[in-house]
Amino acid sequence: MEELFRYNYRPLCLFALHYIPDPDEVEDVVQECFTALWEKLEEGKAIANRRAYLYMTVRNRCLDRLRKKGIETESLKPYDTYGIIDDDDAQERSQTEARLWTAVDALPPKCRQALLLSKRDGLKYEEVAREMGISENTVRNQISKALKLLKEGAVKIYSFIIGLF
Repeated sequence: MEELFRYNYRPLCLFALHYIPDPDEVEDVVQECFTALWEKLEEGKAIANRRAYLYMTVRNRCLDRLRKKGIETESLKPYDTYGIIDDDDAQERSQTEARLWTAVDALPPKCRQALLLSKRDGLKYEEVAREMGISENTVRNQISKALKLLKEGAVKIYSFIIGLF
């Protein structure tokens, strides 16, 4: 169960964000789903594909919460910055996003901070430099290093996957 949680918590939260925009509420939903799964397993119920069960449960609980808020969910589909997507795309994107955020979290602190201020927050290099108290050139170097590390990590992952086939 610990391994299931460790590998799926972040992707499930990102999946739930396709339905509910509040990160705190999303975390509550995902934790409730893990608790529900744990209780079912404790009762002796057999759940063959626990990951699929969790995704289905997260989706259903998100829809339940939206219904309680008076939002019509009959034709509700997950969405992202590109618009409405289907459940399979939302699940796949959440897993990809989780891998990306895990890689970003693993970056050295200064690289991560510079990258996030620039790419996530939209600050110009000059603004990032001012915010971090470093030179603009150092910002360029930190972001370049971060992108290089992310690219190397992606190559390792894909090389491993391709090597399996």
